[in-house]
Amino acid sequence: MTVLLTGADGYLGWPTALRLSDRLDERIVCVDNFARRSWVEESGSVSAVPIHEPRERFKSVGNLSLVEGDLADREFVTQVLDTHEPDVVLHAAAQPSAPYSSINGERALYTQQNNVSMNLNLLHGLNECGLNDTHFIETTTTGIYGAPHFPIPEGGLNVERKGGRDEVPFPAMGGSWYHQTKSFDAANMRLAESQFEFPMSEVRTAIVYGTETPETEAYDLPTRFDFDYYFGTVVNRFCAQAVAGYPITVYGKGEQRKPMVSLEDTIESLVRLVESDHSGDGIDIYNQVTRPVAIDDLAETIAEVGEEFDLDAEVKHYKNPREEDEEHKMEMENDAFLDLLGGQRQTLEEGIRDILSALVEERERIANHEDRFLPGVLTEPQRSVASKRAD
Repeated sequence: MTVLLTGADGYLGWPTALRLSDRLDERIVCVDNFARRSWVEESGSVSAVPIHEPRERFKSVGNLSLVEGDLADREFVTQVLDTHEPDVVLHAAAQPSAPYSSINGERALYTQQNNVSMNLNLLHGLNECGLNDTHFIETTTTGIYGAPHFPIPEGGLNVERKGGRDEVPFPAMGGSWYHQTKSFDAANMRLAESQFEFPMSEVRTAIVYGTETPETEAYDLPTRFDFDYYFGTVVNRFCAQAVAGYPITVYGKGEQRKPMVSLEDTIESLVRLVESDHSGDGIDIYNQVTRPVAIDDLAETIAEVGEEFDLDAEVKHYKNPREEDEEHKMEMENDAFLDLLGGQRQTLEEGIRDILSALVEERERIANHEDRFLPGVLTEPQRSVASKRAD
């Protein structure tokens, strides 16, 4: 079996590549253009955990092949698919930051053009290359749901209206230009499935937290760990703040619950999905979340666990720069995901403990960039990725 993994240099992509490498004897074709490194540099930040240069990373693992290129380039995508004829495409590449996509019109446009183009190029490329048995898997986001006041299903909604009944796609209510790209991807996958009829799965990923996996530790090749306002997930950013002696910044009341999942559970479920057969019925949809957590509870838990590392973390509330319901009690169904995963492998408290253990070794590196914890004007030492592509 040949697997094509996109976004293989990323926070999720790299540990996924390593686990696929260990679990499968066949070659894993890894695609990336390393744009994530440029975006974080543009934001004036760094990975808290130093990471290797891309080619040094990939040459260290025998059955990983690195293909450098831009998936928004239709010709490049067609060439890669035609050359490698993958049995599975795991599409984890994207500009994944809601705050970055909301900085200005340029970055909103870049995010939507980039993300939607990659999805469409892969879908049409598979069909045009005759790869209609290839299992297409994409990681989207639970953020496409918005914040409805009822339990969110895995899949569609059963709607009964004026004597008629049908299952309809969940309404796309994403709260950022980034989240809307994944709503577009989900809609395009539904259309492609009806026209091309190849197996597809959509994994709607929650807020991911964590640093190492057994594979990144065994190879001594860590994945990146972003902690800045634009690219650090709320759990990872809060942990970095605690380590740096910076107040844990809770916006608003902090009573809003957000869906969360550990890096370990995320990677394991993706690899199991690659190894599994598709159901054969439409698009398989998974809510990749273990449980929703209130932001204030998250901050207090990090402060409490931090005491084990002699950290005196202070939780402070600030005016919320985002438009959101600060008392929203999110509920999300996840039975299909937990069945795929085989049960939760790491709790939030265990994940926080692992993060803090890794970050205390990088305290100075984080503290030197503590001004990146809060939103601000991005540095412009060079033109943005979006401007470069326009050339």
